[in-house]
Amino acid sequence: MKRNTWQREAVRDALTKSESFVSAQSLHGALRDAGSSIGLATVYRALADLAGAGDADSLQQDGESLFRACTPDSHHHHLICRECGRTVEIKADAVEQWAKNVAAEHGFTQPNHIVDVFGLCPACLST
Repeated sequence: MKRNTWQREAVRDALTKSESFVSAQSLHGALRDAGSSIGLATVYRALADLAGAGDADSLQQDGESLFRACTPDSHHHHLICRECGRTVEIKADAVEQWAKNVAAEHGFTQPNHIVDVFGLCPACLST
């Protein structure tokens, strides 16, 4: 088990304040702007640790890893705005059954999946 350091807590707090997925670089910039002396490599390590522990979700977009605080111990999916990045956690029981059915159709067992749905949020749609 990783020990809780002030750096990890600073990254966790900054991540929790974001409504969208953020890169390590932008999170680092926000922390530095707020007066933190945390290093970029430390931000990367803390994000990787949080994701590994299930406290953060990650996704790849345009070749970059993006992170977001998530509800621990909860299997969920995301609605993500293509314009502003606003993200909403959603439960999608139908996706679970669909994944099992598709896997079984092709002879696969123990299916795992990641589902992120991209669209425009109401605020971006009205602009």
